[in-house]
Amino acid sequence: MTQFLESCWCVLGSLAPWLLIGALVTGVLHAWLPRGFIQRILSGRGGVLSAVAIGIPLPLCSCGVIPAGVGLKEDGASDGATVGFMISTPQTGVDSIMVSAGFLGLPFALFKVGSALLTGVIGGWLADAVSTETQGTSEVQPEDGSRPGLREGIAHTVDVLRTIWVWLVFGILASAAISVWIPTETLTAVANWGSLGAGLAALALSLPLYVCATASVPIAAAFVAGGLPASAALIFLMAGPATNIATMGAVHRALGGRMLAVYMGTLMFGSLSLGLLFDFVIGPSMVTATVAHGDHGGGIFGDASAIMLLALFVFFGWESVSRWLQARRLRSSTERVSVIQVSGMTCGGCRGKLERVLNADERVSAASVNLEPGEARVHGTITESELRELVFDAGFEPGDFLLV
Repeated sequence: MTQFLESCWCVLGSLAPWLLIGALVTGVLHAWLPRGFIQRILSGRGGVLSAVAIGIPLPLCSCGVIPAGVGLKEDGASDGATVGFMISTPQTGVDSIMVSAGFLGLPFALFKVGSALLTGVIGGWLADAVSTETQGTSEVQPEDGSRPGLREGIAHTVDVLRTIWVWLVFGILASAAISVWIPTETLTAVANWGSLGAGLAALALSLPLYVCATASVPIAAAFVAGGLPASAALIFLMAGPATNIATMGAVHRALGGRMLAVYMGTLMFGSLSLGLLFDFVIGPSMVTATVAHGDHGGGIFGDASAIMLLALFVFFGWESVSRWLQARRLRSSTERVSVIQVSGMTCGGCRGKLERVLNADERVSAASVNLEPGEARVHGTITESELRELVFDAGFEPGDFLLV
């Protein structure tokens, strides 16, 4: 158990800085970019290309890209642009490219960048092809030069983290368990399985595991040095940073099961195919593995970020318990109950925002909001017109009203 807890802290320390940076990026973009800007440039086929081009150089890993991708979606980006961004961004980054060149050679690093570009574009186009959303009809304010501002940007950052925190906790625990009970050294035992067998083993290990694009390079180099083909290292470096259990849950929560299937299918088939292509076209002779040893944790900054993220987890947990207790109290209350349909809510952050607005009003004794169906259940003396005004001022569209 001690080893498991230490592994949890190690994963949290590696994850937290990039996660907080990703959340900060999406908050800054939300506050700084004009309203409607994201929707305009990140829609359609051209939007997918723009999203991938923006994402490839950013130093964001799988958990760092979650809040950034969810934030782009909430600001009006299409499903395809969001999926393309979330596939390509965690595979690369300027720091990861440089480390890959140092550990595995320049040809390997360049092929890895091209692979991220290709999988991001294909995944984004596939997502748009199967998406049920209607391009251009998202309820986002037109671009008029106005900006949300710093306060709204900070609230947006917290709301994005609030949406995915449960999946993050689950992902940290799962990743730590894998690290403790499935050591990376055991993968070298499959070296005699050939490129396909080793690639499948690397894929199976990398999908649920949290590894960042930069810190995973020494692990991949150790695989190659231990006898695995370069294809297995490439598959690990593509699928590992771009997936883990937290990412899968967050993609499903933010975009739905159909987009998750496109996301995972593109990464799995793309990484395996491109890994085998690397062995066929370039070959192991062009890869020279340099193995480094040492602690790849986040240091003081990682510890500080981990403490900050833990504090947020505790806060979000307290909010969830309070919401559950409030819902129980509402069910047993004899006060007048108003139910209003609400459209425009896309995530837990939207739900939390509307709940806070409603509960802050002195005419409301308690309120709870559900995403599916989109509705708010309000106890208190507030009238229909007053409730509609509150919902509209919160940024959502009020619908049918009913007194229970």
